[in-house]
Parts: sequence; C-alpha cells; structure tokens
Amino acid sequence: MIASVAGKVASRRPDHVVIDCGGVGYRLSVSSQTLERVPGAGKDASLLTHLILRDDGINLYGFASEAERELFLRLISVAGVGPKMALAALSGSTPAEIRKAIAAGDAKRFQVVPGIGRKTAERVIVELREAIAGELAVEPSAAPAGDDARTLAREGLVALGYEPVEAEEMLDASIAAAGADAPPETLIQSALRSRVKAA
Repeated sequence: MIASVAGKVASRRPDHVVIDCGGVGYRLSVSSQTLERVPGAGKDASLLTHLILRDDGINLYGFASEAERELFLRLISVAGVGPKMALAALSGSTPAEIRKAIAAGDAKRFQVVPGIGRKTAERVIVELREAIAGELAVEPSAAPAGDDARTLAREGLVALGYEPVEAEEMLDASIAAAGADAPPETLIQSALRSRVKAA
C-alpha cells in the first residue's frame, strides 16, 4: 500500500496532480480542497494517499490531510458512493463542514453533488451519522464541573442542529433505552439511533 507521496510537482490539473518521486511520476486524483494546497509545478509537495485496485485499473487518490482521507474512506464505504463521487463531495466543503452536515442529518447538502441522488444522500446520512455525531459530541471540550450527562447531551444535540425542545424529547427516549447513568456520548448516539429508526 502506498501511504504517501512526496516529491516535485510535475503538473496540476482540475481533478488531479502528478508528483515526480525519484523519476517516477505518480498521478493522484484529488479534490479541489486538496488541489488548493498543492503548490505550482517544480515545487515540493507531499500528499497522503489511498490506492484502489479494480478490474479496470489502479487508481491513486491524494489528500492534503488525514481528516480528508479518513472522510473519503468513510464515504466510499457507503453503497453507491464511488471514489469519484466521494472526491466531488469533498471538493465542496472542508472535512469538518461535511462531518457536521452528516451529523446534523443534512442530506440535501449531498444531493447537489454530481451523481448523488436523494436515496444515496440519505444512505450516507443513515450509515455515517451515528458514528460521526458521537465523535463530534466528545471531540473538543472538557465539560465544566457540575454539568450532568443529560445537560451535556442536550447541548450536543442542539449543536448538531436540533431545537432544544426536540433534543429533550429525544433524550427522554434515549435515557429510557440507555439508562440515566449513561455518559453524554452514549445518550447522543442512542437519541440519533432512535431518530433514524423513526424516520
């Protein structure tokens, strides 16, 4: 597996770059977000990569950050989303913005991506929302002392785009399923799981 490529930029095109590594030119398909961070021809560049081997050939995909590569891998794990479609989705927004959209259940954001219809967009949300929302809920912030799990979970759901009243209703069901002693991330995941099932 080729995990990264570093060398001189041989060329930049709207959908790919070629990086010369010791006399071998590697063609990497990239998103517009990554392309913006690749310097001009003749300059040094380093990209993380992911190799996909298929019957019709070997394709190498390049990423400016681990966050983008990780999200690419998650997107292509969804049935109906191929590498080109995933790169198109990554071209429109930063990885952080896309993760927030998934966590908030914003399927319409993906329907504007060429090739992604309503059903595929909804599948992306259903398959990835729970895990990503749970990660976002526990990522940055140490909770202030004295805040209980329900309060933190409610704040997490509101941050994901739910109205406070709606968040409270979701947490009632979540606590009934997961228990009052469950940590905030468990309550959020349970609430989102219940909402997906009810949809």
